[in-house]
Amino acid sequence: MLTVTQKNGETLFCPAIGHRQERGDYQESWQPCAIDNADFKEACQMAQKVTAALGGTGIWGVEFFLTENGVVFSELSPRPHDTGMVTMATQNLSEFDLHARAILGLPIAQIRLEHTGASAVILASGDKESSPDFEGVEDALQDASIDVRLFGKPSARLYRRMGVALCALPLGADASEARQKAMGAAGKIRVV
Repeated sequence: MLTVTQKNGETLFCPAIGHRQERGDYQESWQPCAIDNADFKEACQMAQKVTAALGGTGIWGVEFFLTENGVVFSELSPRPHDTGMVTMATQNLSEFDLHARAILGLPIAQIRLEHTGASAVILASGDKESSPDFEGVEDALQDASIDVRLFGKPSARLYRRMGVALCALPLGADASEARQKAMGAAGKIRVV
């Protein structure tokens, strides 16, 4: 639950984001995530309670597990969250836009889901001490639904996140298609 606490406004919530981790690190995320409305409301209530108790303004990555018995709080990040990078392809305001507006006290009229989308990390497959390059970006961008963000990190090491592939499909499309496309695009890019 990306949760936005504002200086002069109510707490806001982005539509639910699903994500998958490996080795304890984010690998892919998608939005919207299929979640029961009662579970969504419960997650919003818990996220609001926790962020209000901590205080401050900005975006919070409030992570939950979905279980057969409802939602269970996992962890909280008091900043833009790696799984929220999907919002660059899905929402009218990305997590970065929302964070800046909240901190600056600028109004946030509405958080609107505009696309079904997914993000997938571009991982380094080994170490490179300086100025890593990328191969396959052009291949990944052959699909008009794909965009790529390279992070510009000065070095690479095994499994380091070096960028992200984003997929944006028409709202209502199957999120599994967006996930497949984002993962496919990320898989075409190599850090050299």
